[in-house]
Amino acid sequence: MRIAVLDDDRSQTDLVCQVLSAAGHTCHAFVSGRDLLNQLRRESFDMLVIDWQVPDLSGPEVLKWAREKLTSNMPVLFMTSRSSEDDIIAGLAAGADDYMIKPLRRGELLARVHALLRRAYPEQAAAEQIQYGQFVFETRTGRLTRDGVAIDVTQKEFDLALLFFRNLGRPLSRAYILEAVWSRDIELPSRTMDTHVSRVRSKLQLRPENGYRLAPVYSYGYRLEQVSS
Repeated sequence: MRIAVLDDDRSQTDLVCQVLSAAGHTCHAFVSGRDLLNQLRRESFDMLVIDWQVPDLSGPEVLKWAREKLTSNMPVLFMTSRSSEDDIIAGLAAGADDYMIKPLRRGELLARVHALLRRAYPEQAAAEQIQYGQFVFETRTGRLTRDGVAIDVTQKEFDLALLFFRNLGRPLSRAYILEAVWSRDIELPSRTMDTHVSRVRSKLQLRPENGYRLAPVYSYGYRLEQVSS
């Protein structure tokens, strides 16, 4: 999962990202609330872990913007040194899904993050066979079928198609797709991603007359939508 972490203390963001990265997540650290908001406007994230007190823009202000502009199911975890009952109530009332008090403990952080992710994205749970309408994805073998007929796809095309179906209706930024399907460390030409998306659209026949639309989102990325056939 792709997680954004906000804390003006770099040692805290380093610790959180170290723990989350070791657990297989992709972590992006921010020490400025405004920088995080600017990035949220351009890229997709699966979860936010934010400090309450950030000098330029407070955690509650970031959370308010996220709840108004982003998908409603994206989990948000507050991490803060404010430990009174009133503070915890205020944080949850502001829209946070959970509240964690500093100093952070690695095991507790992972447990809370994974619990929130499981609740928000139950379809992401590991399964050998996942079905979306007429499409069946066999994750162990990389086999994809439509109405029982196998579709000839490469592993990247399989991963890309499954990513879109798992996020049906949700705009995905190019950076999000790159990290999920390829690697955050790879330099991928823009045309390569577009070519793979085009092949997925063609091979799976993701057209409105078949009930789906795989379309670009201008200056952002792509979105797979289910439409009336």
